[in-house]
Amino acid sequence: DIDIIRYNEALAKRESGLNDAHEEALLAKFPPAERMFLDSPSVVIDAGYRIILWYLPVGMGDLLRKSITTGNESTGRTSKWRTNNSNFCAAMEPGLIPGCINISPCWFQQGREVSTMLGTLKGDSNLSSIMDMQRPALLSSAALRVMHPQLYRASMSTHVKLGLWAAEQGQDEMYRCLQHWASAYTGAAVVCNRDTPGHRDPKCPPEGFDILTSIGSYDNAVMNLTNLGIDLAYNPGVMVSYSGRLVRHGVQVSEGDRIVWAWFMRDSVHNHARTPRTEYAKYNLADFAMYHLARYNQADFVRYRT
Repeated sequence: DIDIIRYNEALAKRESGLNDAHEEALLAKFPPAERMFLDSPSVVIDAGYRIILWYLPVGMGDLLRKSITTGNESTGRTSKWRTNNSNFCAAMEPGLIPGCINISPCWFQQGREVSTMLGTLKGDSNLSSIMDMQRPALLSSAALRVMHPQLYRASMSTHVKLGLWAAEQGQDEMYRCLQHWASAYTGAAVVCNRDTPGHRDPKCPPEGFDILTSIGSYDNAVMNLTNLGIDLAYNPGVMVSYSGRLVRHGVQVSEGDRIVWAWFMRDSVHNHARTPRTEYAKYNLADFAMYHLARYNQADFVRYRT
């Protein structure tokens, strides 16, 4: 029953999701209608049929295992939980290095956002990683094309504008990276063996969809979406997508190696290209009606079959 427009208006601009008392106050104001555990493909919508969550529990593993990128071990300061060494677990697989790297073809357009991302790749390392990750990059683009066609088209338009701008301004490194960047997203993080507390990503547009995919040797992991009252089975091969600003999320894995691809979009990049902001993605009402009709017919069949 949540209205994500009203919910977004209740959030501070830099909402981190790390203040438990504040999150409890938000839960009291916007209580979930019920608690759910999801382990099958699902789409979650709000009271206005706006899509909040896409969830595909399996199927991505084989595609992602062919394109694994890892960086140097994280050296984050203690004030930054994303790169704090205490949040990373030792790897069981030889040669696998716990840590977090951030990759983008256009750091220049993200302004001060770059300075907060430790472990960022630039130069030849950035270009090499961009070329290595083209398979999962295409996967993220295809997923966004289905989940939010308007945002997909806006982002592709932004990439074209940035390429023209980079050529005109003599930004050769950025131009080379954009030539090989295969995703509609503006950046990606590759994270290895990190425990993730409940948090938000305040720089994610509320109408956007971050995409998380995970592979590894772990099992029985659960992602907690606390403000929605939803827990997800988060086993290897999963794909989850939501606005990191609107959805408070966290994952704890007790044992085993895991590598997460997190695809994100920065409105500052779209703003630099003068690309208008998109609307929220909505579930087609005709499809919604057919879904309820199918459920009704199925229940009727189960009840009256002989």
